[in-house]
Amino acid sequence: MTIFNNNQPMKFNYLILLLVVFSISSCKQNSNLNYNIPEVNTVETVTINLDSIKVEGDLGEFSVEKSETMEADGLQLITFRFSAKQPSELQPATIHFNFPSVDVNGYWNPKISIDKVNYFNNGVTSKASSNAPVLAFYNGELKNRMTMALSDALNQSEFNSWLKEEDVNFHPRIYLFREKMPKTTSYEVTLRIDTRNIPYYESIDDVASWWANMPEYKPMHVPEAAKEPMYSTWYSYHQSITAEEIVAECKIAKTLGCGAVIIDDGWQTFDGNRGYAYTGDWEPDRIPDMKGFVEAVHNEGMKFLLWYSLPFMGENAKNYPKFKGKYLRYWDGQGTYVLDPRYPEVREYIVNTYIKALQDWNLDGFKLDFIGRFTATDETVLTKADGRDYASVNVATDVLMTEVTNKLTALKPDILIEFRQPYIGPVMRKYGNMFRGVDAPNNAVANKIETTNLRILSQNTAVHSDMFIWRPEENVEVAALQILNILYSVPQLSVRLKEIPEDHLNMIRYWFAYWNTNKHILMDGKFIPSNPTANYPWLTAVNNEKQITTLYEDVIVTVENNINQLDLINAKATTSVVFKLKKDSNASIKIMDCEGNIVFESVALLNKGVNSIEVPKSGIISMTIK
Repeated sequence: MTIFNNNQPMKFNYLILLLVVFSISSCKQNSNLNYNIPEVNTVETVTINLDSIKVEGDLGEFSVEKSETMEADGLQLITFRFSAKQPSELQPATIHFNFPSVDVNGYWNPKISIDKVNYFNNGVTSKASSNAPVLAFYNGELKNRMTMALSDALNQSEFNSWLKEEDVNFHPRIYLFREKMPKTTSYEVTLRIDTRNIPYYESIDDVASWWANMPEYKPMHVPEAAKEPMYSTWYSYHQSITAEEIVAECKIAKTLGCGAVIIDDGWQTFDGNRGYAYTGDWEPDRIPDMKGFVEAVHNEGMKFLLWYSLPFMGENAKNYPKFKGKYLRYWDGQGTYVLDPRYPEVREYIVNTYIKALQDWNLDGFKLDFIGRFTATDETVLTKADGRDYASVNVATDVLMTEVTNKLTALKPDILIEFRQPYIGPVMRKYGNMFRGVDAPNNAVANKIETTNLRILSQNTAVHSDMFIWRPEENVEVAALQILNILYSVPQLSVRLKEIPEDHLNMIRYWFAYWNTNKHILMDGKFIPSNPTANYPWLTAVNNEKQITTLYEDVIVTVENNINQLDLINAKATTSVVFKLKKDSNASIKIMDCEGNIVFESVALLNKGVNSIEVPKSGIISMTIK
């Protein structure tokens, strides 16, 4: 039954009103169909023989001691201490154990995208600037079966766990020291194993808390400005930006609800070849009056963030000869060298670049890119020598980024610093307060998956969507999906606002206003993701009074306890929104389309059980339940 028109609000008559009231009444249970459903035996917690957790490999000069701590029932910490009598190189080693494959339905790690079921393909490699060392298995009820995490998020590790056919057990292996490390006499790492029967996302959130409570991983302060919609120049303008055009876009973006603009690559060079051959001098060649540009954006009431690539020095940059011999490698095809942060003069140059920009131009923040390129290769000599004051590239990068954060924060306590996937682990939370999904142009579903993965692991660090785009000829309901799929992250808009139709602007204005009004729930409330295996068919955020659920597939929404305000957002291809109430309730109902036009408003009785209401595509039904 259709109760609205996709193109304009429906003028309801009495007959339609009766049909609507009928449609929102749930079906009464047939008294002749009463029967007892047998109880299902609860699956026991996964058990692990702690003695079976071992370190394998040629340890060379090192010996290993293992100790175990029971933190709580089902939560264990196993610590491995490697020691040698004299400085020696840690050889590749593997932490290995197994556990029975009982009631496992899927897995989650920080890099999952499409295949979340095939246990033979669950590996994740992590280090300070890439992903995070955590792997979780869950059952059909989305309850945790096994979540494992490693304390060392700075150095490279690799998680993998496959199902062995012969014993139907999972055999996790955590590979250490595959990336060379400097010689040492000691190394310590703790494996955290959680088999508690809690929602999978809570077990992962507990891992994030475990890391955040370590002094070396204390997260950066997150100002409120990090949680305001932003306009990005990347997809809309790429490298061809002018101050006049962007200020004009900001004038429109501010009326839509944006609080900041991110000026991406292109401001520092006239080169438009999408490479980095001219990057590294950080002079505003394309925008000669950068201070005036920033002031003009500020006059529109918006904050100003500027893009930098952290490690690059282009082969055509004026500063290239200055750092000759102090590079980690050459990036063939991009025309740039990667600076070596183990040299104090390299760190000083990078830190002073940002300090000078902040002071000279009055910036509000930085988008820092490509930190993952600070990495050693097999040819890298890992010693303090030839002017290097650190042997480890990872440690030197941590020193560099800690100094960047501390000095910028000292100058501007509410400084905004953005990183994007995969630079999203516990170490990165020290350096930045905004994590963005990786590039997914005009791909709403990918953007949803990326931002949801980030939300599960990032706690109060502001998760941002990849900047979203669409074509001007898109149907407005389809264009709206770019926003609705990332509603539980901070929106980043990147369309040319002067060129899109009026209904598109109305749609952005409505949903950004909705997001700003409800961000205390969407961003700071309890976040409840659904099934990763199904690409998160619904997402929910809830506080003590209000629940916001967005539907991406046809599912039945469960209304959380003690909720008196319920918003159901229809981000799917059908118009029936179905939800289940625990008692008969009177409800004030308002249905709106994607531009915020009211298509129906009434008071009705909603029965206990399943109710179905027609909602426009990319529209919303808001209910106050009594």
